[in-house]
Amino acid sequence: MTSAVRGEFVRLFSTRLPLWACVAAVLSGAGLTGVLGLVGPENASPPMPGLDTPEGVAIAVGFTGLLLFVPALFGTIAVTGEYRHKTIGTTFLAVPRRGAVLAAKLLVYSIFGLAFGFLMSSSAALALLVVTASRGIDLGTTTGGLAAVLARVVVAAAIYTLLGVGIGALVRSQLVATGIVLGYFYFLEPVLMILPGLNTLYPFMPGGATSALTNFTFLSDTMAGEMSSGAATLLTPALGALVLLMYAAVASAAAVVAPLRRDLT
Repeated sequence: MTSAVRGEFVRLFSTRLPLWACVAAVLSGAGLTGVLGLVGPENASPPMPGLDTPEGVAIAVGFTGLLLFVPALFGTIAVTGEYRHKTIGTTFLAVPRRGAVLAAKLLVYSIFGLAFGFLMSSSAALALLVVTASRGIDLGTTTGGLAAVLARVVVAAAIYTLLGVGIGALVRSQLVATGIVLGYFYFLEPVLMILPGLNTLYPFMPGGATSALTNFTFLSDTMAGEMSSGAATLLTPALGALVLLMYAAVASAAAVVAPLRRDLT
C-alpha cells in the first residue's frame, strides 16, 4: 500500500496538474472574492451586506463555493488521463492488487483536494484582508469565525475532488466525464435551484449541501426572488456536511468498484 501511495504521488507530480491546480486555486479564491470586495458588496445589484458585517463576510467566502466544480474537474482529469494515455495498464501491472491502487488514488486525491481547498481559502482570506485594509474598513468577523467558514470550504473541496475521481472512474472518457461535470454544475443544479417543485431536491444536491455547510443562502434566495418562486429551504450546516460526506462515500465506492469489475480495454 505504501508503494502504491508513493507511486501515485510520483505520477501526480510528474505532470503539470499540481501547477495548474495552484493557479486555479488562487484565482478561484482571491479572484472572485477580491473583485467582489473591490466593487463593494453593498454596491451590487441587488445590494449585499458589506464586508464590515458577519453576513457580508460569509457571503464573500460563500461565493468560492460556486467554483468548487474546479477541483472536481481536476479529480476527473487525473483519473481519465490514465485511460486516455493508456498508462492505467502499466499501473496495475506494477501493483497487481487493483484495490490497493484505487485506495492509494483516493488517499492521494483526498490530500490533493484538501490542499486545493486550503490554497483557495487562504487566497480568499488574503484578498478579504487586503481589500478591507485598502478601503479602510474593519473586517466584520473575528479571526476564528473567518477560519471556521474557510475550513468548511477546504473540506468541501476535498469532497468535490473525490466526486470528480468517482465520475472519472465510472466514465473513463475524459471528454465525456468533463462534459458531465460541467453540465451538472452549470445546468442541472441551477435548474433544480429555481424550478418550483424540483427545487425541493436542490438542498440534497452537492451544491445545496455545500451552501448549507457554508451557510451561503444569498444566491438561492436571490434567484428565487428573481423568478418569483419560493426559495429552497437549505439543510442545517451539520446535515449539509453529512450529505456531502455521503456523496464522497458513493464516489469513493464507484472509483474502487468500477475498475475492479471491468476490463481495461
